[in-house]
Amino acid sequence: MKKVIFRHSTSRQLLLSVAFLLTFTLSGFSQAQAAQDATAQAEPEQEAAAADAGGSDLGDPAAGKELFNSLCAACHKPYSNSIGPALHGVTDRRDMDWIHEWVKNSASLIASGDSQANEIYNEWGQTAMPAFPQLSNSDIDNILAYVEQPKPEPQAAAGGAAGEAGATGGSGGVSTDVILGILVFVLAILLLVLFLVNKTLRTFADASGIVIPEKPKRKPIYKAFVENQFLVLVSSIIVLLAVGYFAYGFLMQVGVDKGYQPIQPIHYSHRIHAGDNQIECKYCHSSARTSKHSGIPSLNVCMNCHKAIAEVAPETATEEYSKEFYDKEIAKLYDAAGWDPASRTYSGEEKPVKWVRIHNLPDFAYFNHSQHVSVAGIECQKCHGPIQEMEIVYQDAPLTMGWCINCHRETNIRIEGNEYYEKIHEELSKKYGVEELTAAQMGGLECGKCHY
Repeated sequence: MKKVIFRHSTSRQLLLSVAFLLTFTLSGFSQAQAAQDATAQAEPEQEAAAADAGGSDLGDPAAGKELFNSLCAACHKPYSNSIGPALHGVTDRRDMDWIHEWVKNSASLIASGDSQANEIYNEWGQTAMPAFPQLSNSDIDNILAYVEQPKPEPQAAAGGAAGEAGATGGSGGVSTDVILGILVFVLAILLLVLFLVNKTLRTFADASGIVIPEKPKRKPIYKAFVENQFLVLVSSIIVLLAVGYFAYGFLMQVGVDKGYQPIQPIHYSHRIHAGDNQIECKYCHSSARTSKHSGIPSLNVCMNCHKAIAEVAPETATEEYSKEFYDKEIAKLYDAAGWDPASRTYSGEEKPVKWVRIHNLPDFAYFNHSQHVSVAGIECQKCHGPIQEMEIVYQDAPLTMGWCINCHRETNIRIEGNEYYEKIHEELSKKYGVEELTAAQMGGLECGKCHY
């Protein structure tokens, strides 16, 4: 009877645990649902407030954004200084009629002796602002409506809110963590029940005088294996072959850095520069046209653009890299170049940037960028992979001798506009009986071509 009482006690404990779990789960669901409803109710109010503050009294912000990006973005930013001053708040500083006249013909306003116009002209280094007589007053009002919109909240905060909302699930508002917790708890309960059932059955068997037969002890597997000479021989051969295979593969990877992806002192996104903005590779790596090396661009090359680009566009940010992250990296560039964005002058205090080299060849291997880029016309992606998609550059190709030889065997020679190659092509095409010659047939496999 004591055993029966113990069993009922265990059942009561299990029922109480399940009841507690259900109560906790329902409470968590209700809290998550309430938070989701509050967020859903607040979003329309925030959107309405943003729309009210968006300068609707001035004009159409959407039309103004299009005009701003096509006419003004090269010199102005809404919320920070660039070549010209920040435009946000300009309607509070200047009269609307004066703004219309200034935008349409600033030079005429300066020549008339207007004090405000001359003050701005002198403050910004006497840089003349282009005239826009084609803009009507309504067009200018649309631009002002766009630049007078409140500064958007950092995208990282919005992403965090979205991530938090996503974590609570969809329409039901069920948290993934809660579901996982329930599953873990149920599994733990099942294991506990199995343990108690097994213990109870063994107790009943002992009380009833039932003897549970013990399993006979078997010979250990390792002893059976050692006594079987055939298995030992076959296993030894397999182990030796496996060791030789993996040892050969490991030794063949010595000096091969495919996939090497170091972190640079300043984060440079090829995805943004070569991909989104479609900047030509040879604009930065200009020596690739005429030199053995592609060259590391100087900070002056970076500053050609970043004098006017102190922050990235919000849509440039990703889940992993926020707008604030990119803006801080641009600030690192300014610090290294000695550029003061506030006064738009160089301090003269430059700091070297210790870039980490990614693509390395052995000293005994000769490679000439100009021969491949200018003469052969090979695209950068042929060796460097989809560079326009890389956020952080990595070594895409193995750059081994076999990889280069295969390329020479498969790549045809470009002879257009090159009389030297035309003459050799004519002679060698007869020798090999082909219409097009590969780099290998032109001597691209000779040892002296790549080795000193």
